[in-house]
Amino acid sequence: MEELKQQLAEIDALRARLSSLRPLPAEALKKIEEAFNIEYTYESNRIEGNTLTLQETELVVNEGLTISGKSMREHLEAINHAEAIDYIRDFAKSDVVISEHTIKEIHALVLHGLDRENAGRYRTVPVRISGSAHTPPQPYLLAEQMQVFMSKFAEMEAQKVHPVLIAAYLHEVLVRIHPFIDGNGRTARLLMNLYLLRSGYMLVNLKGSDDVRRLYYTALEASHTDPVPFRKFVAEAEADSLRQYLDVLIA
Repeated sequence: MEELKQQLAEIDALRARLSSLRPLPAEALKKIEEAFNIEYTYESNRIEGNTLTLQETELVVNEGLTISGKSMREHLEAINHAEAIDYIRDFAKSDVVISEHTIKEIHALVLHGLDRENAGRYRTVPVRISGSAHTPPQPYLLAEQMQVFMSKFAEMEAQKVHPVLIAAYLHEVLVRIHPFIDGNGRTARLLMNLYLLRSGYMLVNLKGSDDVRRLYYTALEASHTDPVPFRKFVAEAEADSLRQYLDVLIA
C-alpha cells in the first residue's frame, strides 16, 4: 500500500509539471493526441488478439485503407476503437454524468458493425472469462450488480478517493461483472480512460505485448480478492503516459 501511495504522489507531481506548461501549444497537443490515439487503439485491440500492426492501424484509421490478408473484423475493430476514443475525449469535456447509459454507448461504438444484436446491450446468456477462475454473474443479476457498481463509483467520488484509484475500480469491476457478450475488456479500458481524462489525467495505454498482457491479466485476476496489484499496475501506466507527454513537450 505504501508503494501505491508513492506512485500516486509521483503521478500528481508529474501532472503538476504538465499543468505548469499550460496553455500547451494547440498544434503540438493535437499531434501528440492523434499519435497517442492510434497507439492506444493498436494496443487495446492487440490485447484482444487483433493482428493489425501499429502502422496498419494508422493506415486503416487515418487513410481509410484496406490491408491485404487482414479480416474485415480487424479493420472494423480499429475504426470503432478510434471513434470510441473521440467519443470519450468529447464526453470528458462535457458535464454529462457518467452512467450506465455512457457505458452502453461506449460498448455500442466498440461493436458497431460487428454485432448489431448485442452492441450496447447487456447479455442475456451466461458467460465464462477465458483463463479466469472467476465466473461472471448470471444475466438476471446484471441489472442489480451494475446498479451497485455505479452507486459505489458515486460513493468513491463523494469520498474524494484519488481519481487514478477510481479509474482502476471502474475497469476492474466492469470486467468482473462482464455485462456484455463481447467487448468487455475494450469497454472497461475506455471507461477507465474516460474517467482519467475527465479528472485531468492522461489516457492510460496498456500494452498488448505478451509480457505486459500477462502482468495485466494476472493483476486483474488478483483483483477479485486484492485490488492493490491492479491499482498499482494502472498507476504505473498513468505515470508512463504523463512522462511520455512531458518528454514530447519539453524536447
